[in-house]
Amino acid sequence: MNKIEKAAIGIGLRSQHYQAMLDSRPEIGFLEIHSENYFNAHSKNHYYLEQIAPYYPMSFHGIGLSLGSSEAISKQHLKKLKVLIDRFQPALVSDHLSWCSLQGNFFNDLLPVPYTQEALNCFVDNVNQVQDYLQRQILIENPSSYLEYKEFEMSEPEFINEISKQTGCGLLLDLNNIYVSATNHQFSVQKYLDVINHDAVQEIHLAGHTEKQIDNSTLLIDTHSTLVSQPVWNIYQQFISDTKTDAITLIEWDVEVPPLDILLGEAGKASKIREATTCEVIL
Repeated sequence: MNKIEKAAIGIGLRSQHYQAMLDSRPEIGFLEIHSENYFNAHSKNHYYLEQIAPYYPMSFHGIGLSLGSSEAISKQHLKKLKVLIDRFQPALVSDHLSWCSLQGNFFNDLLPVPYTQEALNCFVDNVNQVQDYLQRQILIENPSSYLEYKEFEMSEPEFINEISKQTGCGLLLDLNNIYVSATNHQFSVQKYLDVINHDAVQEIHLAGHTEKQIDNSTLLIDTHSTLVSQPVWNIYQQFISDTKTDAITLIEWDVEVPPLDILLGEAGKASKIREATTCEVIL
């Protein structure tokens, strides 16, 4: 298994950057890939991953396990994921607190899970099944949201903590998602972060969002299509200062992907924040 150094900063590997990565081999702590894009061993994506993988440790991030579904985990999907993991031996494997399939149909979205005991039991069972099959721990990422269920029995961070407690899974903490949801639903980012189990956080995501005006109010959309916003940078700096976490950090950019130098520049910002926070601790 490839190891990622503590507190490393990474970027997502995107097809637009395959050749640039091979030509320049930038100094970056790790690469994150979207697992499903590499299931086909005869594809262009898989070919380039084989060329790039020897130079970087990796984190595999999936969107298709549908862990929040009341239906059984797709055995075909799980088998493809295990083949990929066994081939490349990533340091981390993750998926989302969501569901995306029903009666064999997969939706092009990550749909929200109700924060109830029944939904928790289902999610825990699915995570246990996946970890048993893969024979390794996975991480679960907190979602961004735009609507809320009328009925809930616990808060989102409480729900996530229970998943980790009952399954032993780790957490992928997306700070942009928290900021987006907190703005849309008017709750405190700090109170959310006070509740979440800091010790379980192994990876942090930073990404950009966009604003949309609806009926004279502003809705934030988690688009991953722009620079990390200043409020999210502020949250990142405060979180690593408060927790002294050694979780790795990813710059996530999926839509309207810019030149590689832009992503590396964002990674550089994260590195400077980490260095400054480390200096504060030493002093």
